[in-house]
Amino acid sequence: MSKANFWEDNEKAQKLLQKNKSLKETIFEFENLENSLEDIKVLMELSLEEEDLSLEKEVNTSIEELNSNIEKMKIKTLLSGEYDKNNAILSIHAGSGGLDAQDWAKMLLRMYTRWAESKGYKASILDILSDPEAGIKSATILIEGTNSYGYLKGEKGVHRIVRISPFDTSGKRHTSFASVDVIPELDDDIEVDINPSDLKIDTYRASGAGGQHVNKTESAVRITHLPTGIVVQCQNQRSQHLNKDKAMKMLMAKLIELKELEQKEKIEDIQGEYSQISWGSQIRSYVFQPYTLVKDHRTNVEVGNVQGVMDGNIDIFMNEYLKYTKK
Repeated sequence: MSKANFWEDNEKAQKLLQKNKSLKETIFEFENLENSLEDIKVLMELSLEEEDLSLEKEVNTSIEELNSNIEKMKIKTLLSGEYDKNNAILSIHAGSGGLDAQDWAKMLLRMYTRWAESKGYKASILDILSDPEAGIKSATILIEGTNSYGYLKGEKGVHRIVRISPFDTSGKRHTSFASVDVIPELDDDIEVDINPSDLKIDTYRASGAGGQHVNKTESAVRITHLPTGIVVQCQNQRSQHLNKDKAMKMLMAKLIELKELEQKEKIEDIQGEYSQISWGSQIRSYVFQPYTLVKDHRTNVEVGNVQGVMDGNIDIFMNEYLKYTKK
């Protein structure tokens, strides 16, 4: 950074600044842990020397806080995959269950958006297909923030909800499904050799909530990779050109994922433990009635406060999944 030509390549400079900031934050976090430990030692010595048991409560509270912060830093050390530091592109698709499934997909979209906000991350919608009756059929969001892909990669899979349907006048319990897919946003310097003749590119008008058209020009872009059948789409950038660029990045990330799954060599770097998305193979269940429980079927972690989970409190599931995949 001290070199005279540092700012000649602004894009490269910005990446180095971001890396420098991340490293400084890690060092600062570690030094804070060391300082907290020293403070506890001094407090304990003072308590013993003066035989002052009134300090015991303060010591115990400080130890609990230190243990909590150590655990948070240990989790970060598990984010060692090649793409873990990257931004995440998260897609949600309503599955079987009709309006209930579409409503469930919208609830998941809110949950992940709330989670991102609680982390100080930025969440922006790249593509959304709303239904005029209820919920969404699909949505793709970009979550920007250091390690967002590393945390979110374990969310890929089928998510199941059990509740009394608000769309059923008989008040019966319904089970609905939605699938979540997560890929890293790739840096501009990462390239994948894609044959233009393998691509089918369609343009269409971007639509808003309820399905109404919000753009008079066909700025939204859908790209189909013919050899694999992979489809990506983007509609929320300012122009067709920007939408196409973002969709191509998404396609490249998908193709890298596919290639690495075939090779079976770096599978944990790109996806963590891969699980086939198919109905009936849910990774997590969210039960609203007759009791409240959220259970992850891979790690067996259970949380009774289902509303808290829907408000974005899902760190426990992500953290336990990271530990689970590193065993």
